[in-house]
Amino acid sequence: MVYLFLAEGFEEVEAIATIDFLRRAGIDVFTVSLSGIAVLGAHGILIEADALNEKLSFGDELEGIILPGGAKGTEGLGVCEEVEAAIKFCYENNRLIAAICAAPTILAQTGILEGKKATCYPGLENKMDGARIVSDNVVVQGNIITGKAAGVTWEFAAAITEYLRGKDKANDVLESIQWNKS
Repeated sequence: MVYLFLAEGFEEVEAIATIDFLRRAGIDVFTVSLSGIAVLGAHGILIEADALNEKLSFGDELEGIILPGGAKGTEGLGVCEEVEAAIKFCYENNRLIAAICAAPTILAQTGILEGKKATCYPGLENKMDGARIVSDNVVVQGNIITGKAAGVTWEFAAAITEYLRGKDKANDVLESIQWNKS
């Protein structure tokens, strides 16, 4: 199971497309809200989360976490103790930690990007203390995956799928949605 955290103002494409891609790959994605079951995205799309953050448990069934971006959403995720605890658990237990757009700045705040390559939304590099910023769309550094922005969400989701289920499964989903890198 993978937790995908939702805070008010999350970037809808980054959250919804990632959920869709991973579920197509057979990965159990559990959406977690910080505020209430209904969460309003950055562009007015209301999403019903699977659970509230205070109901979380971290154990063997947790394969990793995903943090979608969006300026306001990232701000909310960045001050949430449960999100910080999830990052810490996943880092200490070598589980997936994925963040896209503005959300990699949260990982930088925790110090887990120290000396590692990462990417983020252009213009936020100054909030990525300790990371070695690269311009790649998606960066995989061990169990940490960062993505640049909404426009690379399919690549981001494919990298997560490859990490969790292998390259063949990621390619199967890309082929099924007729996604072409060229």
